[in-house]
Amino acid sequence: MANKDAPFGFRPVGELGSNIQNGGTTEYDILPGLATALYKGDLMKQLAANGTITSFTGGIDADVLGVFNGCYYVDPTTLKPTWSNYYPGGITPPGSGPIKAYVYDDPNKLFECQANGTVAVNAAVGKNADIVYAAGSTVNGQSNSELNVSTGGAGGGAPASGSAQMRIISLSRDPDNSDASSANANWIVKMNESVYTRLTGV
Repeated sequence: MANKDAPFGFRPVGELGSNIQNGGTTEYDILPGLATALYKGDLMKQLAANGTITSFTGGIDADVLGVFNGCYYVDPTTLKPTWSNYYPGGITPPGSGPIKAYVYDDPNKLFECQANGTVAVNAAVGKNADIVYAAGSTVNGQSNSELNVSTGGAGGGAPASGSAQMRIISLSRDPDNSDASSANANWIVKMNESVYTRLTGV
């Protein structure tokens, strides 16, 4: 049965080793005025220059910080404290106040994501793959990024044993998106190039 083609970025589904999934996030700063939009489910990276965060929007970098889960800031127009599923870009709170992002950054957290193509289970499980970024929805704030399993596709190509952002753990059990013989199956992954497991700093 064909899978439903509806990317959603990366959503937490558990912890490695069946450990407790508590939904915990860590608070990080977004630089006021950052032009890049950040969507719920996007992969985040930390900027070496000032420690603030942004998303992987082009090219493939190592050092994945985690997955974006919304932000909090004082709206510069309404002057009201605002929680949002996504950061629309270009927000500068009054007095250049803080913009707080909440990120799933546990390197042992498991995420579900959609693949951008077709890959057999025995060619994927245990391998590494990068992501393919796509701007998310301004309606619900959800990411549209996918796991790259297409040879020659943007973001690194088919899963391989070499270094890449995510490690493929298993095929999803989602009945609507678990047909590995068709494109756009969902997979369970964990961060492979986490900033908290690499020996070098950002």
